[in-house]
Amino acid sequence: MIKLLGILIIILGFSLKLDSILIIMLSAIVTAVAGGLSPAELLTTLGETFVNNRSMAIFILIMFVTGTLERNGLKEAAAKLISKIKNPSSGKVIAAYGVMRGIFGAFNVSFGGVAGFVQPIIMPMATGAVEASVNEINEEHKEEIKGMASAMENIAWFFCQVLFVGGSGGLLIQGTMAGLGYDVELGALAKVAIPTATVAIVMSMIYFIVKDKLLMKKYYKK
Repeated sequence: MIKLLGILIIILGFSLKLDSILIIMLSAIVTAVAGGLSPAELLTTLGETFVNNRSMAIFILIMFVTGTLERNGLKEAAAKLISKIKNPSSGKVIAAYGVMRGIFGAFNVSFGGVAGFVQPIIMPMATGAVEASVNEINEEHKEEIKGMASAMENIAWFFCQVLFVGGSGGLLIQGTMAGLGYDVELGALAKVAIPTATVAIVMSMIYFIVKDKLLMKKYYKK
């Protein structure tokens, strides 16, 4: 029972809003002492754990970089880039977003998903492209555009996040394969995923552009 003192320290420490790193280190030391580990054994355990999970350390570091980029206007810059599309249509806007989303996804950069980027930025651009050629957008058409934009977000992020070495998607696949007895390097995994991600993005672009043209004929042309 005394070996669980480390957990109690973490609960109390975070409840009192004390320094996070200090709490974790204190918990580790108390747990080691309670478990009968010597200082040398504790340092060895910490070192082995870090090496075995070094890919996760890369993921944690990139989170700080991503947060800094987003705080300094990454989302606004992306929206400005999409707005430069010539002769825009909802299909072209969504297709362009798919390319951009895939590229940034490969670097593990998140814009906030459907709620954080698609709804407030991509949707107004896509519906605005329709409203530029018709008096009023059909509500059913608007719902179709919502589905297309959300689908592109999910497709691009799902297939391209694995391209980032150290991202959560790659780590999940690596851990799953390791459990099955296969030692997979993250670099090799990213290389294999490139063709799949490329085909997924290109096919989605073609599909949404064609679907956009069909929807325009359906709702605005007799």
